[in-house]
Amino acid sequence: MAKVYYESDADLELLRGKKIAVVGYGSQGHAHALNLRDNGCDVVVGLYEGSRSADQARKDGLEVTNTDRAAGQSDIIMILAPDQYQRDIFERDIKPNLSDGKTVMVAHGFNLLYRQISPPPNVDVSMIAPKSPGHIMREQFEMGNGVPALVAVHQDATGRALDTALAYGKGVGSARAGILETTIKEETETDNFGEQAVLCGGVSALVTMAFETLVKAGYQPELAYFECLHELKLIVDLFYKGGLSMMRYSVSDTAEFGDYYAGPRVIDEHVRASMQKLLDDIQDGTFARTWILENVAGTPTLQAMRARGAEHQIEKVGAELRSMMPWLGK
Repeated sequence: MAKVYYESDADLELLRGKKIAVVGYGSQGHAHALNLRDNGCDVVVGLYEGSRSADQARKDGLEVTNTDRAAGQSDIIMILAPDQYQRDIFERDIKPNLSDGKTVMVAHGFNLLYRQISPPPNVDVSMIAPKSPGHIMREQFEMGNGVPALVAVHQDATGRALDTALAYGKGVGSARAGILETTIKEETETDNFGEQAVLCGGVSALVTMAFETLVKAGYQPELAYFECLHELKLIVDLFYKGGLSMMRYSVSDTAEFGDYYAGPRVIDEHVRASMQKLLDDIQDGTFARTWILENVAGTPTLQAMRARGAEHQIEKVGAELRSMMPWLGK
């Protein structure tokens, strides 16, 4: 069983008198910065010159400065820029500003595990990874709740790295829900696998192929969209609230029987073997090398796949149908 820390295990006083730099003000960055600020912490947002996020951060009442200045004046530096930009930001703006006893933090271990970021030995290096999009993290905090997070210590120069990380986790509200202890390796590999096998790659491919199967068989694309994509949210909401058992309890007996009858035929042993190969590629570094080189080349494959996906019939049909659903908003 994973070790779980709660508010009683974390001391917010460890952050008092310390400056915290939050590098980036996107989905995660805004939630971290605002939650810490509201918990009485001294926060500065570090952004590149000309960032479009700067005005919003100032409007939210936060101090904003260039990333190198933020790193220079801060005791704790949380890097929340996208993975592919973190190496350059770290080497240019953060590493020159590190001194004995400072703390470098991340919310995902990819760049630490694959040595795209290599902090010097005189600083603490840790991770707090909230398991939620930033807007939900912020909403739950404002309601007096929190979202679960993962904690890992990559380098403990001071002997207090875990205590500081837990204090940070309490500052962003995650200790209210629970902070699970892990390692940088375990978090990175499970996160990448989950995204590829299920959350993004697996679900996207399953939905698209099911849609194409119905349309090819002569069914209306609009009905195929509703059955294979739109209603997926209803099922996932049940997963989220009560696991597979709640979903099976809540759907019709016909649907539940179809689950047991057809699920193993669609997701069969061939899929299991494919998932194992995905995991092997993550564990041996093949995926990391591929993604790092893709970014060095300017992401041509990503751009091509993104453009191809945007042109798929499911996207065009979906846009038309969603225009009939004003409750979805923009």
